[in-house]
Amino acid sequence: MILTDQEILKEMEKGTIKIEPYHPHCMGTNSYDVHLGKTLAVYESKDLDAKKHNTIKKFTIPSEGYVLMPDEFYLGVTYEYTETHAHVPFLEGKSSTGRLGIDIHATAGKGDVGFCNFWTLEITVRKPVRVYAGMPIGQLIYFVVEGDVKTMYNKKPNAKYNQRAPEPVESMMWKNVNSPSGKVWLDVD
Repeated sequence: MILTDQEILKEMEKGTIKIEPYHPHCMGTNSYDVHLGKTLAVYESKDLDAKKHNTIKKFTIPSEGYVLMPDEFYLGVTYEYTETHAHVPFLEGKSSTGRLGIDIHATAGKGDVGFCNFWTLEITVRKPVRVYAGMPIGQLIYFVVEGDVKTMYNKKPNAKYNQRAPEPVESMMWKNVNSPSGKVWLDVD
């Protein structure tokens, strides 16, 4: 079940959903519009390695906008900070951004119960397109959870994206290789 606008507002009053800053005109029938933050990033290396820390170069979107190119992969960030303590948040692109050929996530559209942070966007474009800080970029949808959650995301000791970051965050897959348990990657020999 997806929360309606009225249910999202009720959950915000209860504190189970937080959106900062909140603007009433951004509430849809069953979603909340989020906006592109002022920072983009690109990986410094053209060849990425899932077992290594791939560093990124961050830059601020100028007031005249920035042209995204089809041959590049960008990390962006939402302007809004969110917390979701009792629902599963999904971030989807807006149809208006999709019609410009902008994809805002490669695979990571779902958050976990207990996700408390800005959303890093995995941006690709089909054609060159100029984007601007503050433009509507996506919409958050909230799903009801059935059953009790054993460990909320923000309480997991091995959660890699818990540090509050108003800028894009690179992949932390490399931390799985170096995890204390050593059991994150499967042996497939």
